[in-house]
Amino acid sequence: METSASLLERLRSSPHDADRGQLVELYTPLIRVWVRRYSSSQQDADDVVQEVLSVVVRKLSAFERQRTGSFRNWLRSITVNCLRDSWRANRFRPSATGGSDFRQILDQMEDPQSQLSELWNQQHDQYVLRTLLDQVRRSLADETWQAFKRVSVDGESAVDVAAALGMTVNSVYIAKSRVMSKIRELGAGLID
Repeated sequence: METSASLLERLRSSPHDADRGQLVELYTPLIRVWVRRYSSSQQDADDVVQEVLSVVVRKLSAFERQRTGSFRNWLRSITVNCLRDSWRANRFRPSATGGSDFRQILDQMEDPQSQLSELWNQQHDQYVLRTLLDQVRRSLADETWQAFKRVSVDGESAVDVAAALGMTVNSVYIAKSRVMSKIRELGAGLID
């Protein structure tokens, strides 16, 4: 986490196994939740998740961020395509959903204007932000984290947080700024 380039930029420009591993670690749980939601088998879901991540890693160097949400939309599209391909090849059995119902689900996931796509976007951003917050937290002094969390997450005033933590108000604002900067740096292109 000491590099100034975001994970996405490092993976696009000069990918290393550690960065690929971080991407896989970051996205496996999120993709698994979405695929498992429609799968009758854990094995089927795991196979699709592996295929999605394989495609992402293989094609990431060609990915170009064109607008807000490009990466999450690209990832959703790959997920839908892998689900559709596995389903058509009879390697994926939807849970308690008829063929036409599952086709409609895939079509909704593919449509960027659908409620299902909006849910994907919300859950993606919330999940990635929580994960990045956990990563950043591990690299900070407890006082810095507490100042950030209490002001930015809990909504307490900087004056109250400074008094409670024995810090100056300026130190609280600096802590908040540093944490926000790290989150923006790490999440560049992943969350918008």
